[in-house]
Amino acid sequence: MVEWITSDTPVPYADALTFMEARAEAIAAGTADEAIWLLEHPPLYTAGTSAKIADLVDPDRFPVFEARRGGQYTYHGPGQRVAYIMLDVGKRGRDVRRFVQELEAWVIATLDQFNVKGEIRPGRVGVWVTRPDKPLTATGAVQEDKIAALGIRLRKWVSFHGLSINVEPDLSHFDGIVPCGISDHGVTSLVDLGLPVTMADLDVALRQSFDTIFGAAPPA
Repeated sequence: MVEWITSDTPVPYADALTFMEARAEAIAAGTADEAIWLLEHPPLYTAGTSAKIADLVDPDRFPVFEARRGGQYTYHGPGQRVAYIMLDVGKRGRDVRRFVQELEAWVIATLDQFNVKGEIRPGRVGVWVTRPDKPLTATGAVQEDKIAALGIRLRKWVSFHGLSINVEPDLSHFDGIVPCGISDHGVTSLVDLGLPVTMADLDVALRQSFDTIFGAAPPA
């Protein structure tokens, strides 16, 4: 079974890392169930294993943590739903690329429940939405904004870290970094798109979409 955990108050980042690493070890040892942890963090920046120091525009704005996950710099804070994903990828096929594609599909299916079309773009990590309500780019293209970020790590074929979806964060907080190393596109949220979605609404949608993409448990 997959255990769903929801934290109602912001979780310090160091505490989240400690919990995830311990839970991943226990899952690998067969002493704990898989888990999805839904939470928010206080405002902070995290650096993935590919982070470039030049992309940390304002290092004094919020605490910066070494995340030990894939990817570059990202922001976490109130109004953003973080889903930490502790699943046994070994029992789910040992296909890391497919697993990442499933995470992307999970986000897209979740957004679809709010009539938001999330899309994947080659060379750009995360999930994106087009913004026809904004002025065209200098090349005449429709602008695109990022609405969800992904970054995972595997240990003994068990995943941890995961994804984040912007519900109603302070989007100006992203200004202190170059999010995921991408400087020529913006960041958005469900509320920024004009949708009165709450964190509880998103949690329901995440759970409804999860089994469709992953199944409730890995094969025996």
